[in-house]
Amino acid sequence: MYDYRKLFDLSGRQALVVGAGSGIGEAAACGLAAHGAHVLCGDLNLEGAQRVATEIDLAGGRAEAISFDMRDGAATARIVADLPDLDVLVSTPAINVRKPLLDITEDEFDRVMSLNLKGTFRLITAAGRNMKARGKGSIIAFASIRAVTVEPGQGVYAATKAGVLQMCRALAAELAPHGVRVNAIGPGVVDTPLTAPIAANQDWYNAYAQKSALGRWAKPHEMAGAVVYLASDAGSFVTGTLTLVDGGWTAVDGRFAPPL
Repeated sequence: MYDYRKLFDLSGRQALVVGAGSGIGEAAACGLAAHGAHVLCGDLNLEGAQRVATEIDLAGGRAEAISFDMRDGAATARIVADLPDLDVLVSTPAINVRKPLLDITEDEFDRVMSLNLKGTFRLITAAGRNMKARGKGSIIAFASIRAVTVEPGQGVYAATKAGVLQMCRALAAELAPHGVRVNAIGPGVVDTPLTAPIAANQDWYNAYAQKSALGRWAKPHEMAGAVVYLASDAGSFVTGTLTLVDGGWTAVDGRFAPPL
Protein backbone atom coordinates (compact mmCIF):
# COMPACT_ATOMS: atom_id res chain seq x y z
CA MET A 1 0.00 0.00 0.00
CA TYR A 2 1.24 3.49 -0.84
CA ASP A 3 2.51 5.39 2.21
CA TYR A 4 0.38 8.53 2.09
CA ARG A 5 2.13 9.92 5.16
CA LYS A 6 5.15 10.72 2.99
CA LEU A 7 3.28 12.77 0.37
CA PHE A 8 4.77 16.06 1.53
CA ASP A 9 8.05 14.71 2.89
CA LEU A 10 11.03 16.51 1.34
CA SER A 11 13.71 14.88 3.46
CA GLY A 12 16.98 14.45 1.58
CA ARG A 13 16.04 16.89 -1.18
CA GLN A 14 17.84 20.09 -2.06
CA ALA A 15 15.88 23.22 -2.97
CA LEU A 16 17.06 26.53 -4.35
CA VAL A 17 14.72 29.43 -3.60
CA VAL A 18 15.61 32.64 -5.40
CA GLY A 19 14.15 35.71 -3.74
CA ALA A 20 14.30 34.04 -0.34
CA GLY A 21 15.35 37.18 1.51
CA SER A 22 11.80 38.45 2.03
CA GLY A 23 8.13 38.07 1.19
CA ILE A 24 6.90 35.06 -0.76
CA GLY A 25 10.44 33.74 -1.30
CA GLU A 26 11.07 33.72 2.43
CA ALA A 27 7.82 31.86 3.05
CA ALA A 28 8.67 29.33 0.32
CA ALA A 29 12.10 28.68 1.82
CA CYS A 30 10.68 28.23 5.31
CA GLY A 31 7.89 25.96 4.08
CA LEU A 32 10.23 23.69 2.16
CA ALA A 33 12.66 23.50 5.07
CA ALA A 34 9.86 22.67 7.50
CA HIS A 35 9.10 19.59 5.39
CA GLY A 36 12.69 18.39 5.40
CA ALA A 37 14.37 20.03 2.41
CA HIS A 38 17.89 21.43 2.54
CA VAL A 39 17.23 24.96 1.29
CA LEU A 40 19.62 27.32 -0.46
CA CYS A 41 18.31 30.82 0.19
CA GLY A 42 19.32 32.90 -2.82
CA ASP A 43 18.79 36.64 -2.96
CA LEU A 44 20.32 39.84 -4.29
CA ASN A 45 20.08 41.00 -0.68
CA LEU A 46 22.51 38.57 0.92
CA GLU A 47 21.85 39.95 4.39
CA GLY A 48 18.15 39.13 4.03
CA ALA A 49 18.95 35.63 2.76
CA GLN A 50 21.29 35.06 5.69
CA ARG A 51 18.59 36.15 8.14
CA VAL A 52 16.12 33.65 6.67
CA ALA A 53 18.69 30.84 6.59
CA THR A 54 19.54 31.50 10.25
CA GLU A 55 15.87 31.42 11.23
CA ILE A 56 15.44 28.09 9.43
CA ASP A 57 18.48 26.64 11.19
CA LEU A 58 17.23 27.83 14.58
CA ALA A 59 13.90 26.16 13.89
CA GLY A 60 15.67 22.84 13.32
CA GLY A 61 15.87 22.96 9.53
CA ARG A 62 18.83 23.07 7.15
CA ALA A 63 19.58 26.16 5.10
CA GLU A 64 22.35 28.33 3.79
CA ALA A 65 22.43 31.71 2.09
CA ILE A 66 23.92 32.56 -1.28
CA SER A 67 24.12 35.79 -3.25
CA PHE A 68 21.96 35.51 -6.39
CA ASP A 69 21.17 38.00 -9.14
CA MET A 70 18.83 36.64 -11.83
CA ARG A 71 19.79 39.52 -14.11
CA ASP A 72 23.30 38.08 -14.41
CA GLY A 73 23.01 35.29 -16.94
CA ALA A 74 26.53 33.92 -16.56
CA ALA A 75 26.32 33.80 -12.76
CA THR A 76 22.87 32.20 -12.85
CA ALA A 77 24.06 29.44 -15.18
CA ARG A 78 27.22 28.85 -13.15
CA ILE A 79 25.52 28.67 -9.74
CA VAL A 80 22.76 26.32 -10.86
CA ALA A 81 25.14 24.10 -12.82
CA ASP A 82 27.25 23.71 -9.69
CA LEU A 83 24.34 22.19 -7.73
CA PRO A 84 24.59 18.47 -8.56
CA ASP A 85 21.82 17.52 -6.14
CA LEU A 86 19.20 20.12 -7.09
CA ASP A 87 15.70 18.69 -6.72
CA VAL A 88 13.56 21.82 -6.45
CA LEU A 89 13.80 25.32 -7.87
CA VAL A 90 11.52 28.16 -6.77
CA SER A 91 11.73 31.49 -8.61
CA THR A 92 9.94 34.46 -7.00
CA PRO A 93 11.58 37.86 -7.82
CA ALA A 94 9.69 40.47 -9.82
CA ILE A 95 9.34 44.24 -10.11
CA ASN A 96 6.52 46.44 -11.34
CA VAL A 97 6.18 49.90 -12.87
CA ARG A 98 2.57 51.07 -12.53
CA LYS A 99 1.88 53.36 -15.46
CA PRO A 100 -0.46 53.52 -18.44
CA LEU A 101 1.16 51.81 -21.42
CA LEU A 102 1.22 55.10 -23.30
CA ASP A 103 3.44 56.56 -20.56
CA ILE A 104 5.86 53.64 -20.17
CA THR A 105 9.36 54.46 -21.38
CA GLU A 106 11.53 51.93 -23.16
CA ASP A 107 13.92 51.98 -20.21
CA GLU A 108 11.08 51.09 -17.83
CA PHE A 109 9.86 48.39 -20.19
CA ASP A 110 13.34 46.89 -20.42
CA ARG A 111 13.84 47.00 -16.65
CA VAL A 112 10.65 45.06 -15.90
CA MET A 113 11.22 42.59 -18.73
CA SER A 114 14.86 42.05 -17.76
CA LEU A 115 14.04 40.73 -14.31
CA ASN A 116 10.53 39.32 -14.54
CA LEU A 117 10.72 37.55 -17.88
CA LYS A 118 14.34 37.25 -18.97
CA GLY A 119 15.58 36.60 -15.44
CA THR A 120 12.99 33.87 -14.96
CA PHE A 121 13.92 32.42 -18.35
CA ARG A 122 17.57 32.24 -17.32
CA LEU A 123 16.75 30.59 -14.03
CA ILE A 124 14.23 27.97 -15.10
CA THR A 125 16.26 26.93 -18.14
CA ALA A 126 19.44 26.62 -16.05
CA ALA A 127 17.54 24.44 -13.59
CA GLY A 128 15.97 22.54 -16.48
CA ARG A 129 19.38 21.57 -17.88
CA ASN A 130 20.50 20.48 -14.42
CA MET A 131 17.41 18.40 -13.72
CA LYS A 132 17.19 16.93 -17.22
CA ALA A 133 20.66 15.45 -16.74
CA ARG A 134 19.55 13.95 -13.41
CA GLY A 135 16.22 12.67 -14.71
CA LYS A 136 14.09 14.30 -12.01
CA GLY A 137 13.13 17.58 -10.39
CA SER A 138 10.46 20.18 -9.84
CA ILE A 139 10.63 23.75 -11.16
CA ILE A 140 8.23 26.30 -9.69
CA ALA A 141 8.01 29.86 -10.98
CA PHE A 142 5.81 32.57 -9.55
CA ALA A 143 3.52 34.15 -12.11
CA SER A 144 0.48 36.13 -10.90
CA ILE A 145 -3.23 36.54 -11.39
CA ARG A 146 -2.02 39.19 -13.85
CA ALA A 147 -1.05 36.31 -16.15
CA VAL A 148 -4.77 35.89 -16.86
CA THR A 149 -6.46 39.15 -15.85
CA VAL A 150 -5.25 42.75 -16.05
CA GLU A 151 -6.02 46.24 -14.82
CA PRO A 152 -4.99 49.72 -16.03
CA GLY A 153 -1.36 50.48 -15.29
CA GLN A 154 -0.10 46.90 -15.24
CA GLY A 155 0.26 46.11 -18.92
CA VAL A 156 3.98 45.41 -18.94
CA TYR A 157 3.94 43.53 -15.62
CA ALA A 158 0.99 41.43 -16.84
CA ALA A 159 2.80 40.68 -20.09
CA THR A 160 5.81 39.34 -18.18
CA LYS A 161 3.65 37.16 -15.95
CA ALA A 162 1.73 35.75 -18.91
CA GLY A 163 5.12 35.06 -20.48
CA VAL A 164 6.33 33.27 -17.36
CA LEU A 165 3.24 31.06 -17.44
CA GLN A 166 3.66 30.17 -21.10
CA MET A 167 7.38 29.46 -20.68
CA CYS A 168 6.55 27.13 -17.80
CA ARG A 169 3.99 25.30 -19.92
CA ALA A 170 6.41 24.91 -22.80
CA LEU A 171 9.23 23.77 -20.53
CA ALA A 172 6.87 21.32 -18.84
CA ALA A 173 6.11 19.73 -22.20
CA GLU A 174 9.77 19.61 -23.18
CA LEU A 175 11.06 18.18 -19.90
CA ALA A 176 8.25 15.75 -19.07
CA PRO A 177 9.97 12.87 -20.93
CA HIS A 178 12.98 13.44 -18.68
CA GLY A 179 11.11 13.22 -15.38
CA VAL A 180 11.09 16.95 -14.65
CA ARG A 181 7.93 18.83 -13.70
CA VAL A 182 7.41 22.57 -14.28
CA ASN A 183 4.58 24.62 -12.80
CA ALA A 184 3.61 28.22 -12.13
CA ILE A 185 1.88 29.72 -9.10
CA GLY A 186 -0.43 32.71 -9.48
CA PRO A 187 -0.86 34.71 -6.28
CA GLY A 188 -3.49 37.37 -5.84
CA VAL A 189 -2.68 40.33 -3.63
CA VAL A 190 -0.11 39.46 -0.97
CA ASP A 191 1.36 41.68 1.75
CA THR A 192 4.99 41.88 0.58
CA PRO A 193 7.60 44.60 -0.03
CA LEU A 194 6.49 44.68 -3.69
CA THR A 195 2.95 45.71 -2.71
CA ALA A 196 3.93 48.11 0.10
CA PRO A 197 3.01 51.22 -1.95
CA ILE A 198 -0.56 49.90 -2.27
CA ALA A 199 -0.80 49.02 1.40
CA ALA A 200 0.16 52.62 2.22
CA ASN A 201 -3.03 53.82 0.49
CA GLN A 202 -5.91 52.59 2.66
CA ASP A 203 -8.62 53.06 0.04
CA TRP A 204 -6.58 51.17 -2.55
CA TYR A 205 -5.72 48.44 -0.04
CA ASN A 206 -9.38 48.01 0.96
CA ALA A 207 -10.55 47.94 -2.66
CA TYR A 208 -8.19 45.08 -3.43
CA ALA A 209 -9.28 43.22 -0.28
CA GLN A 210 -12.94 43.48 -1.33
CA LYS A 211 -12.21 42.16 -4.83
CA SER A 212 -11.39 38.66 -3.62
CA ALA A 213 -14.01 36.18 -2.45
CA LEU A 214 -12.31 35.93 0.95
CA GLY A 215 -12.38 39.71 1.38
CA ARG A 216 -8.77 40.17 2.45
CA TRP A 217 -5.15 40.18 1.36
CA ALA A 218 -2.99 37.07 1.67
CA LYS A 219 0.00 36.76 3.94
CA PRO A 220 3.25 35.39 2.46
CA HIS A 221 3.02 32.15 4.46
CA GLU A 222 -0.22 31.34 2.63
CA MET A 223 1.80 30.82 -0.55
CA ALA A 224 4.00 28.16 1.04
CA GLY A 225 1.43 25.37 0.84
CA ALA A 226 1.27 25.51 -2.95
CA VAL A 227 5.07 25.49 -3.14
CA VAL A 228 5.40 22.43 -0.91
CA TYR A 229 2.64 20.64 -2.81
CA LEU A 230 4.26 21.22 -6.20
CA ALA A 231 7.74 20.40 -4.88
CA SER A 232 6.75 17.16 -3.19
CA ASP A 233 5.40 13.77 -4.21
CA ALA A 234 1.91 15.13 -3.51
CA GLY A 235 2.25 16.89 -6.85
CA SER A 236 4.00 14.07 -8.69
CA PHE A 237 1.41 14.00 -11.51
CA VAL A 238 1.11 17.78 -11.78
CA THR A 239 2.98 19.65 -14.51
CA GLY A 240 2.30 22.51 -16.90
CA THR A 241 -0.24 24.11 -14.56
CA LEU A 242 -1.02 27.51 -13.12
CA THR A 243 -1.99 27.07 -9.47
CA LEU A 244 -4.00 30.14 -8.47
CA VAL A 245 -3.67 31.15 -4.82
CA ASP A 246 -5.80 34.26 -5.05
CA GLY A 247 -8.56 34.06 -2.47
CA GLY A 248 -11.09 33.58 -5.25
CA TRP A 249 -10.13 36.81 -7.10
CA THR A 250 -10.29 35.27 -10.58
CA ALA A 251 -13.35 33.12 -9.77
CA VAL A 252 -15.84 35.83 -8.83
CA ASP A 253 -16.91 39.31 -9.85
CA GLY A 254 -16.28 41.04 -6.55
CA ARG A 255 -17.06 44.61 -7.59
CA PHE A 256 -20.78 44.45 -6.85
CA ALA A 257 -22.98 42.15 -4.83
CA PRO A 258 -26.47 42.26 -6.36
CA PRO A 259 -29.53 42.09 -4.05
CA LEU A 260 -30.79 38.52 -4.04
